[in-house]
Amino acid sequence: MGRGVLRPDLAASVIRLDRHKPADALAPFVDYYWIVRWDLRGQPPHEQTVLPHPNVHLVFEASGAGIFGVDRRLFTRTLSGLGLGFGVRFAAGGFRPFWQAPISQLTDRVVPAARLFGPRAEKTRQAIMGSGAFDDDDGQMTGFAEALLTLVLPERDPLAEQAAALVSRITDDPGLRRVDQLSAESGMTARSLQRLFADYVGVSPKWVMRRARLHEAAERADSGEPVDWAALASDLGYADQAHLTRDFTVTIGVPPTRYAAAPLFDPAAGIVFSFVSGRPWAPSRAALMSFLTSAGWERICRGVKRSTTIWYLAIRRPRASVFA
Repeated sequence: MGRGVLRPDLAASVIRLDRHKPADALAPFVDYYWIVRWDLRGQPPHEQTVLPHPNVHLVFEASGAGIFGVDRRLFTRTLSGLGLGFGVRFAAGGFRPFWQAPISQLTDRVVPAARLFGPRAEKTRQAIMGSGAFDDDDGQMTGFAEALLTLVLPERDPLAEQAAALVSRITDDPGLRRVDQLSAESGMTARSLQRLFADYVGVSPKWVMRRARLHEAAERADSGEPVDWAALASDLGYADQAHLTRDFTVTIGVPPTRYAAAPLFDPAAGIVFSFVSGRPWAPSRAALMSFLTSAGWERICRGVKRSTTIWYLAIRRPRASVFA
């Protein structure tokens, strides 16, 4: 499913995710196109959570077309019935030449695609959604998106490509620990890096480093293999396991050990199993329906149902989500 999609094995059983490369003219700006399909007719809704990357997305859905800035929190989306989403994931820094303003303006925000593309955004959305979207006609959908982007195609921007290269350097090595290390490697001052990232990426270099480490930790936790958390904390540049645990818990909502040991529901047997003990476990009604609210977040403790393997998860109120 790709790094950042939490509970990827469960997600793969519910949604289909396809990715496609952009045309050569758009390759300096676009990482790829993604298409998410799901068919949950006659089934319970599925709640999917994503730990976002430092990328801007242009998304077309049944509900509209929007430009999604970098979200520093979790994406949570409830899927039901028959649905599809089409997205353009821009390279880190790659949306700046289109937007012609600091990308930090979009951080934690969604703006209507019409702000940039005018009425053509809605026409493109209608074309994508009505182009046999559920008949695997991916080429036609990507063609509509590329036609829209080509109409406003900017000149290549060396600073955007520099920002993309710096983000790739960070994400390729989650052990890259400090901004001064990146400064030494790039030959830029820390101040210059901060300005470049705010303008072109929308978040700071330190945030990108922290998110890369959390992506690695979540991927290890989702692997199903035993994890030496103290060793992983050291590999990722944390002072100790406690710092990794705090970082993971603040962002994802549960400690990594609990996340890795989340119980799994067996719909055939109608019971819940724990990865830790392997013994059946049945939550109390209080555990199923306990809600704690703090600063706009809902901490939900609930029994596992078919739609998710996460029984204890911090989420914010859903908004449209990007699954890539």
